[in-house]
Amino acid sequence: MEKIEVKINPVGESSYPIFIGKNLLNNLYDIIQKFTKASRYLVVTNDTIYSLYGEKLKNECSQFIILPDGEIYKNMDILQRIIDKCLELNLERKDAIIALGGGVIGDMAGFASSIYRRGIDFIQVPTTLLAMVDSSVGGKVAVNHSSGKNMIGAFYQPKAVIADTNTLSTLDERQFKSGLGEVLKYAFIEKNCACQSDFNFLEFLETHKNDILLKNADITEKMIKICCSLKASVVNKDEKEKGLRAILNFGHTFAHAIEKLTGYEKYTHGEAVAIGMTMIFNIAVKLNYVTDGYYKRCINLINNYSLVNTYSEEFLPEDFYNSMLSDKKVSEGRINFVIPTGEREVEIINNIDKNIVLEGI
Repeated sequence: MEKIEVKINPVGESSYPIFIGKNLLNNLYDIIQKFTKASRYLVVTNDTIYSLYGEKLKNECSQFIILPDGEIYKNMDILQRIIDKCLELNLERKDAIIALGGGVIGDMAGFASSIYRRGIDFIQVPTTLLAMVDSSVGGKVAVNHSSGKNMIGAFYQPKAVIADTNTLSTLDERQFKSGLGEVLKYAFIEKNCACQSDFNFLEFLETHKNDILLKNADITEKMIKICCSLKASVVNKDEKEKGLRAILNFGHTFAHAIEKLTGYEKYTHGEAVAIGMTMIFNIAVKLNYVTDGYYKRCINLINNYSLVNTYSEEFLPEDFYNSMLSDKKVSEGRINFVIPTGEREVEIINNIDKNIVLEGI
C-alpha cells in the first residue's frame, strides 16, 4: 500500500492521507476510524457501484443512499436527496459521509458534507481511475448548473482518500480511458507542479503505454501514485486556486464547454479533457509557444492511448466561445487559458486573440 500526505499550507486540519493499494475495501472501516471519530456513516454511491461493492461495505454502523449513475444527475435535486437522507438518519456533526464511486459521487457527497450542519467529515473512496488520480484529491466539491459545470460548490477537504485499485478491474475500456485523459494532463504540466524532483512523467507514459492499457497492477498503481503526488504538491501550495492550482485546469476550459453543449451525455469528462488538450495544443503550436516536435510528441501520446480527441457535433464557433465565457474561471470578461509553453510546462494567459481560439476549436 502506498501513502501520500496532502499537507495543505499552513498544515492543519485540512491535511489528510491518500492510500493507494489492493484490497483496501476489505479493511475500509478500520482505516477510516483512524481519521474520524464517527460512530455512524452514510455511504453515498450509485446503483452501478452498489451492485458491485455494496454488500462488502454493509455493517451495523453504515447506511446507504443509492443514486442514479451519470453526470446528468450531478445537480441540486440529487444533492437535496443526500441532505434529506442525512436529516432522516439525524446524522450528527461527529458522524461522516463516505463517497463510494467516481467523480460525480465524490463531488456531490463532498458538497453535501460541506453544507450539512455546516460541515461534517467525509471520506473519499474513489472507484474509477479518473476519481483516483484527480477528483478525489484536492477538496473541490460541487454540482452542475444549467449555466455551466461545477458552478455551485465549495472547497472542502476529505479526512482521507482510500483508493482500492482492485476496483479498476470492473471498469469498462471507455471509463478507464476516460481516466487516462486526466492522467496525461499531469505529464503536460509536470514542471509547474512544485515537486522537489523532476520525474519525467511524459517519458514514463510513453515507455509503459502497453502495461497501462493492459492494466498491469504494479505499473497502474505507480501511475496513480505519481498523479496524486503531483496534484498534492499543487494543492499543498494553493488550496483554493488563487494562483498555481489553476494549472490543473489544463484542457478543461474547452472540456467544460463541450460537456455543457452536449448536455453532459455525449462525452465523458476525460474524453472532453482529451479533446480540450488537443485544442489548446493546436493553439500553442500556431502561436509558436511550443515547437512542432513537442506538439507532435504530445498529440501522438494522446493518439497512442486511443483517447477521443475530436468532437463530431457541429457547434457554431461563436456558441462554443460564448460557452467558454460562462466558465467560472473567467475573470473580468477574459477567458483564462492554461497553454503549453515548453516541454511539460504551461502558463496561464488571458489575451489570446478570439480568432485564434476559434481556429483552435
